[in-house]
Amino acid sequence: MSAKKKNEAGQTELPIGGAQPVAPVEVKKKSAEAEGNGAQHVVAEAVEAIAHKPFDPKNLGVGLHARVDRGFLDYASYVIRDRAIPNLADGFKPVQRRIMWALHEKDSGKFIKVANIVGHTMQYHPHGDASISDAIVVLANKRYLIEGQGNYGNIFTGDPAAANRYIECRLTELARTEVFNDSITDFVPSYDGTNKEPVTLPCKLPLNLMLGTEGIAVGLSARILPHNFPELLEAQIAILKKQPFKCLPDFNTGGLMDARDYQDGKGTVKVRAKIKVKDESTVVIKEIPPTTTTESLIASIEDAVQKGKLKVKSINDFTSENVEIEIRCHAGVDAEKMIDALYAFTDCEVSISSRIIVIKDNRPVELTVSEVLRENTDQLVRILKRELDLREKNLLDELHYRTLERIFIEERIYKLIEKCKTNEAVIAAVYEGFKPFKKELIRDIVDADVERLLQVRIRRISLFDINKHREEMEKTKAELEETRKNLKGLTKYVISHLEALLEKYAKVYPRLTTKSARHEEVDVKAVAFKSFKVAYDRETGYVGYKVSGDEFKLDCTKFDKILLVFRDGTYKVCELPEKMFVGQELFYCGLPDREKVFTCAYTDREASYLKRFTFGGTILNKAYSCIPEKSRILYFAPETPKILYIRYKPAPHQKISQQTCDPSQVDVKSPKTLGRQISIKDISSVTAEPTRGWDEKEATTKIVFA
Repeated sequence: MSAKKKNEAGQTELPIGGAQPVAPVEVKKKSAEAEGNGAQHVVAEAVEAIAHKPFDPKNLGVGLHARVDRGFLDYASYVIRDRAIPNLADGFKPVQRRIMWALHEKDSGKFIKVANIVGHTMQYHPHGDASISDAIVVLANKRYLIEGQGNYGNIFTGDPAAANRYIECRLTELARTEVFNDSITDFVPSYDGTNKEPVTLPCKLPLNLMLGTEGIAVGLSARILPHNFPELLEAQIAILKKQPFKCLPDFNTGGLMDARDYQDGKGTVKVRAKIKVKDESTVVIKEIPPTTTTESLIASIEDAVQKGKLKVKSINDFTSENVEIEIRCHAGVDAEKMIDALYAFTDCEVSISSRIIVIKDNRPVELTVSEVLRENTDQLVRILKRELDLREKNLLDELHYRTLERIFIEERIYKLIEKCKTNEAVIAAVYEGFKPFKKELIRDIVDADVERLLQVRIRRISLFDINKHREEMEKTKAELEETRKNLKGLTKYVISHLEALLEKYAKVYPRLTTKSARHEEVDVKAVAFKSFKVAYDRETGYVGYKVSGDEFKLDCTKFDKILLVFRDGTYKVCELPEKMFVGQELFYCGLPDREKVFTCAYTDREASYLKRFTFGGTILNKAYSCIPEKSRILYFAPETPKILYIRYKPAPHQKISQQTCDPSQVDVKSPKTLGRQISIKDISSVTAEPTRGWDEKEATTKIVFA
């Protein structure tokens, strides 16, 4: 069986371990035992079932395995659909939906203690108060649905909210008007059967994309990034007008966003902190990326400093309502380079992946941003049509009753019931009294109408104003006409509804994350600071940046490699060493460069040679040789000196004891080349400068390489 399949709408449907779908009510009945007792309950029940069957050693584990397998699939299904993954219909996870319903039931326009809301929500939610409190804080910090009063923590610093007995909350106006409508809400029994809770709320907002969410279920996870509310409304208008649209994430913490790999919700976005240069040696972080806090960001900077990737003098955090982290650089460090280094080596730049998985028709499906928005827009059209249909029905009922009331009072039908002695006679009299006026009625009179008429008080009859009644009738008829007009032009009505929301909330919820077409890629090696000084201690034979030696002092970055050349011609390239033993025969230590020209003089005991070469490419930590076996290096240096001074060892009948040569006459070749012969005499030294004892007066011949 494949891991994914397409449903009729062409959307990716994610099966839950191959299990048959479990009805919502059945899942809710199993929720307490599955969540509370878990596998222990399943195993105990299976063992009990086996205990009542005849003993059969061959089938001892069959019932247990089957029960555990089924129990696991039921539990996985429950966690996916009723815990971790939001519903496409209203954008809520179950705990969020129950919180919103509890707030709706308690709503009076005033702030309510969060502890009271938590207690009320527990009538519907079987998993304790901690998850409810945390969910209320999260929703309040997202601003759209819950308005908080008190300490709800700080999304910038990561400080937690106060205890729920100290903070208050209430529904926002947006939530009151766009999330609830009791007349068109479907209900199911709560987990214990004592209350009724909504299956989904008739939400007219694209909350899945507005709020964003993360959910980790059994073998399934979702990550929906938050988007800008006004931009989502504009996209819905574009959908209804059949125009192209595009939506990008928007985070509460702000930052700079590169969304070229977002791919309509199936890719990643890169978000950077907003950093400004304060002066030549100071930069200030004004906005931070999502998933980070000022504390975690500073920790990442300190970690980079410890690893030698940054040079920072001090870090000061002045964050309160707005982010302000001041970073001072060491003298000589350019502030612009520091910004690039912060992006390269710290959490000032983060990559966030997106995977939109929601519950649709009681199954998890993977969608794109466009598909979610189209589904939400279709649902908005359906909800507004249901509201208009309900409004039309209510207006017709109102017109019908007002007509009945007018006839009942004007024609004195109430006089007919004065002589009636039984309830049946009274009802029959009312029916009889309305027969002459049947053509004036909108629909036939029913018992409910009669019952309502009989409840009209004498005061209302005596004070009945026919002119006022006609005005009310005309007003109701105008409303009915407007409702029917909206039903005929439903798309236009939905667009006007969205435009009204856009006009009201566009300035309230501006975009916080700045969109940028592309972030300039930071070359990590180019912005790395030379924070490591590599040295060689010949006496101990150690080389590295934690060695206090006097030779080959190199300023290096964390990313630099080291070229080591030994007296016998062996060489290798290795990672930046902390403290590595190489012995006392190290001849050269430097930074490798594929194209850099080196000059080398060596002897193999029969003759001496001079060559120039480039190392080219090498494999890390692999030993190579740049001279033949049983040879030793006399001179080795980067670049090409103008003159080499060669001194020979004294020997009988030797007329020439010193010579010079021009190394540039030797062609540049590979490390394995033999080179050009200098002499067959024993050489005492080869240097780039005259050594002590060099006789300037002595006639010095120059070696010419033909």
